[in-house]
Amino acid sequence: MTALSQLYPQPLWQWFEQICAIPHPSKHEQALSQYIKQWAHSKQLELVEDNVGNLIIRKPATPGMEDRKIVVIQAHIDMVPQKNADKVHDFTKDAIEAYVDGDWVKAKGTTLGADNGIGMASALAILGSDDIKHGPLEVLLTVDEEAGMTGAFGLQPGMLKADVLINTDSEQEGEIYMGCAGGVDAQISLPMVWQAAEQSYASFSLQLSGLKGGHSGVNIHLGRGNANKLLARFLFENADELALELTQFNGGSLRNAIPREANISFMLPSENVAALKEKITAFETLVRNELAIADPNVCLTLSPIPTPKRVMSENSQNTLIDLLHVCPNGVMRMSDEIQGVTETSLNVGVIKTDDEQVTILCLIRSLIDSGRSQIEGMLTALANLTGAEIDLSGAYPGWKPDNSSPVMAIVRETYQDIYHKEPVIMVIHAGLECGLFKKPYPDMDMVSIGPTIRFPHSPDEMVNITTVGQYWTLLLAVLERIPARDQ
Repeated sequence: MTALSQLYPQPLWQWFEQICAIPHPSKHEQALSQYIKQWAHSKQLELVEDNVGNLIIRKPATPGMEDRKIVVIQAHIDMVPQKNADKVHDFTKDAIEAYVDGDWVKAKGTTLGADNGIGMASALAILGSDDIKHGPLEVLLTVDEEAGMTGAFGLQPGMLKADVLINTDSEQEGEIYMGCAGGVDAQISLPMVWQAAEQSYASFSLQLSGLKGGHSGVNIHLGRGNANKLLARFLFENADELALELTQFNGGSLRNAIPREANISFMLPSENVAALKEKITAFETLVRNELAIADPNVCLTLSPIPTPKRVMSENSQNTLIDLLHVCPNGVMRMSDEIQGVTETSLNVGVIKTDDEQVTILCLIRSLIDSGRSQIEGMLTALANLTGAEIDLSGAYPGWKPDNSSPVMAIVRETYQDIYHKEPVIMVIHAGLECGLFKKPYPDMDMVSIGPTIRFPHSPDEMVNITTVGQYWTLLLAVLERIPARDQ
């Protein structure tokens, strides 16, 4: 990893190298948080930790800039823990193995954590610098953004003194974000009835893998395969003909990541095994043709397993397959107001089978509350029809665009002056924390910027080195241009 610390800008990359060395998946940020606290104390910076674990670090203005508006640079501490099936890695104990590949930084078999580690590294590098010009500065590092936005929900009025917030969680250089989607988690729980397994039947597991996955907001419009939905489709088309009897359906690992892998376990009469193998080959070919551009490497792997003691009852199995097959997924509607931006979407992210039920975890996103409500209603109706229970929780608001935002104008003009081209002013179909910050701080002026990050929330995640330098240059120039508080 020594190569990272030699990249430009060095202060940022040195911090990112340290961040990669300390495990910090969602809900396990304590070690990294403790390291940052100790560092802040060593630099004699003012530090406050709130009741949910958010860190607020303050640094005085550089001489001559004391009258400027107070700026808070914001990032989240946690990262999404995703790995390839063949990668041995414990995100709570093991360091991220980051490396340089041309103009990109990647990780070996896991998510990189550039989302939002680069933003966090930039904020900490500025705090540690003696030669960057800025007014009074706060850095807000929130916890558990990826798994529930616990830190943003818990931020209380009065904790921040800032007039302006710069969120660093965007993922495309040259784009300035001034709004984002809201969301809500939906958990559908279908009760299971079990029956004794026919011991003379053959038993197998079927693994679907090879998909790209990705961020369920940023990448949802790309038409990539959803492993859960594809396996449900296979079952809907073939389970009756092959007399399959299910014992398990498990897929995905995070409700905000498009599932790359899923697995089913089942039994069937031995005389149907040859037909099963033919169906699998045909289905794999079909899906590869359908997803030839968006997701061409789908793979189905059939493996024998020990004979189970029980299988799902016929009614439970049929209801589960129907529910999964009909459950909406992907883009529900594109925005009429903002060309090329998804308005409303749904990700069928996780399926888990246990003794009592099969649980389906979905994440609904929408730029408008009515769009979110419509999908909530569709899933509720689906649960009602199938005898399942639905729990809607963790709703968070969108960030309504403000075309008159002064800080957005500063960032736009600064970008034009540096790079001699127009940045793209955007609304992102992802859950930035800004929408939640608007509740305790309704008058705070907000904007979001960042470097180019590809395939976040998947082991293919990578960050472009050149754009990290461009983001750093822009961020420092914006800090220098923040006006006085009376302007």
